Amino acid sequence: MDAMVHLRIFQVNVPIHHTTDKTRNGLHVFTGQAASTCDAVRIAHEVYDAAVVAQQAGLGIPGRRPDGWGVSGLRPGWEPDWTAARADLWQGRALTRVTL
Repeated sequence: MDAMVHLRIFQVNVPIHHTTDKTRNGLHVFTGQAASTCDAVRIAHEVYDAAVVAQQAGLGIPGRRPDGWGVSGLRPGWEPDWTAARADLWQGRALTRVTL
């Protein structure tokens, strides 16, 4: 029998600024599964840090994890402000997983 499990997907918005021109700013957005908003911010920070470490080692950015978290690109010269990161349930298209 098929059982539908609805995934709780979070979106984490992290303000970013240019390191040499503080008037230039933006937002880095992460999405993926988490148990809470605190977990979502923690996981987003983990995948970002892993991407930075990989890039600094001359490797490619790690792919998306099975829980949906990942980094699609890094912007040289830009820094995230993790203290201002905010997470909430993702309001995009509903995702479901079918377990057989």
